[in-house]
Amino acid sequence: MTKAAAAAGPLPVVPFLKIPETGDPYLEGRRCGECGAIYLGERSTCSSCGARDRIQPHKLASTGTLYVYSIVHRSFPGVEVPYVSAVVDLDGGGTIKGNLIHIEPSPEKIQMGMPVEVIFRIAPTKDREGNEYLTYYFQPREM
Repeated sequence: MTKAAAAAGPLPVVPFLKIPETGDPYLEGRRCGECGAIYLGERSTCSSCGARDRIQPHKLASTGTLYVYSIVHRSFPGVEVPYVSAVVDLDGGGTIKGNLIHIEPSPEKIQMGMPVEVIFRIAPTKDREGNEYLTYYFQPREM
């Protein structure tokens, strides 16, 4: 296998993380033009109302509330534990999974429904070709 040249800038870690040439990165979902349902990932039919070919790209909010979480104590080698795996309901629609950072991984410190915000960081490791990846996290948000 030949090594490809590393990209000029960071690559998105998932397809729904968008890195525009100008401006800040953001998460992109899909919104049904018929009923307004919001989804992650490509689709041609709305699973809420059944509309076909009415799904359009939609910039997701960068704020939301913690829906559920799990404190992970065992993971793959090289992954620092414990960490908080979280599911967040984004303001304006959409639900997404990610890691909750900048908070002690303790049930006494984390509250369901707590306000969070999306932040973007370069992933801690590069791939075999030397590419950096931009990823997203959640962190507690001041109200």
